Amino acid sequence: MCNWKLNLQIYVYKMRHLHMCFLCMTALLTLFYIFNEGPRWDYLEPLKQTNKINNEKGIIHIVVVTCGQRSQETLIMIKSAILFNYYQEYLRFIIFTEDPLTDTLKEKLSDWSEIVPQTFDFQLLPLKFPNQSESEWKTLFKPCAAQRLFLPLLLTEVDSLLYVDTDILFLSPVTDIWKFFGKFNESQIAALAPEHENENIGWYNRFARHPFYGRLGVNSGVMLMNLTRMRNFNWEQHVLPIYKEYKLRITWGDQDIINILFYYHPDKLHIMPCEYNYRPDHCMYMSICNTSHSGIKLLHGNRGYFHLNKQPLFKIIYSAIESYQLGTNVYTNFLMPLRASLSGQAVNESTCGKIARDSLLVANFIFEN
Repeated sequence: MCNWKLNLQIYVYKMRHLHMCFLCMTALLTLFYIFNEGPRWDYLEPLKQTNKINNEKGIIHIVVVTCGQRSQETLIMIKSAILFNYYQEYLRFIIFTEDPLTDTLKEKLSDWSEIVPQTFDFQLLPLKFPNQSESEWKTLFKPCAAQRLFLPLLLTEVDSLLYVDTDILFLSPVTDIWKFFGKFNESQIAALAPEHENENIGWYNRFARHPFYGRLGVNSGVMLMNLTRMRNFNWEQHVLPIYKEYKLRITWGDQDIINILFYYHPDKLHIMPCEYNYRPDHCMYMSICNTSHSGIKLLHGNRGYFHLNKQPLFKIIYSAIESYQLGTNVYTNFLMPLRASLSGQAVNESTCGKIARDSLLVANFIFEN
């Protein structure tokens, strides 16, 4: 009887020992699988790095100068930048303006900042020109447009910015144009798009009475500016003598001054493709800017084309952005109505109607996905 009990105890002990060995072996195999064969968790580190990069992204500064009747255009430009901010960059709009417009701009932008919080902020700054000739500068060409010539000294805490005229609409993320800063060589301080693409209809090569950049000049409505480099170049000390010498021969104000400056310093300028400053001149006579591959990035409704029926495409796009309510469904409340409007007879029968598809190319991609 005693031998039976002893044998049973030995058997139970052995079974427990085998069970513990089995559990230990299972645990070891599981750990081996996790570290060698199972799903890898090291992808978390790149994600952490990506989040770190996103959190540390710099602010993108967009500067505009607003006077007279341009406050609504300015707001629609800002709305377009917010609307197409696909990569959710943090945007800071710096608006140089005059007192009568300050309250209107502040009220509307404050409302938008509550609808789309933590995506943008804004600064409203007073106009400031050189004291000795303030009235001349303020009335040079469009009201207050010459303010851009003095940005390097007015915004001393800003390294780089994108300057746009009020009659600009973003049809792509601001990141698309901001990337050109990375393409600057060591000497370049700014980037602009050509004024024309065709010598037969170019303005500068046919009519200018002063030097200008390249064969056909550049348009200053969209301008990337590395302010740090411009300050090191002593930008203002070049601008003032040019104005003094050529002020009786310039037609387009500050744009002509910029053309003259880069005529003498062509190594300082980077040239962007025409789709980053697409204007009626590119399509009203013939198509002279190939946008079929990349689409139109920034639309420039100069000479009032956002408010005229001469080329309906420009007015329709402006009206679509003006009508869209931030924070609502972009596909149903913006893209679908815009598609329908651009397919209308008036657009199809106009010369600029041929680029309707190109104007929607980026919007179709980012708002359908």
